[in-house]
Amino acid sequence: MKFGTRSLATTTVLLAFCAPAAAQAPAAAPPASKPVSTSLGMVVFPAKGQTAQQQSQDEGECYAWAKGQTGVDPMAPPPAAAQPAAQPAQTAPAADGSRLRGAARGAAAGAIIGEVASDDAGKGAAIGATAGVVAGGRQSRKNQQAAAQQAEQQQQQATQQQQAAQQQQVDLFKKGFAACLEPKGYTVK
Repeated sequence: MKFGTRSLATTTVLLAFCAPAAAQAPAAAPPASKPVSTSLGMVVFPAKGQTAQQQSQDEGECYAWAKGQTGVDPMAPPPAAAQPAAQPAQTAPAADGSRLRGAARGAAAGAIIGEVASDDAGKGAAIGATAGVVAGGRQSRKNQQAAAQQAEQQQQQATQQQQAAQQQQVDLFKKGFAACLEPKGYTVK
């Protein structure tokens, strides 16, 4: 019991000394909220000596007015980008017929060359078909690469167009916001 009484007394003494020190420490000032105009990347100057409170109120009113007039809310997250329809994963090269066409051409050419060179059209056709399959495969890969590059370029172009459209909407909103504030005696840049 003596141990419990001592620790209670010690804790009480420590609290008695620490509590006034904590109470005397200045409280951190709450962070000032960022003005609406600053959040929009605009500078608003109170040309007629308006107070900060009046400016904040006017900016809030003009924000709501511009949002209602333009239908744009630049503080809202942008809408999710529409993703193009997912293309099926290609685990194997697509069958575009390039290898078959190459084999047929190679066999025809090989048969003619084999007949002329060694009187063996069958052996020439087999060699030509093999070479044709290889050449057709190479062409198939080139076609697939070109299609992939074209799809990537189209995706980039669509993304750029979407970003440009969003920027136009924000610019329209800013014009409305400024148009509301200027008659109230503010200079907006």
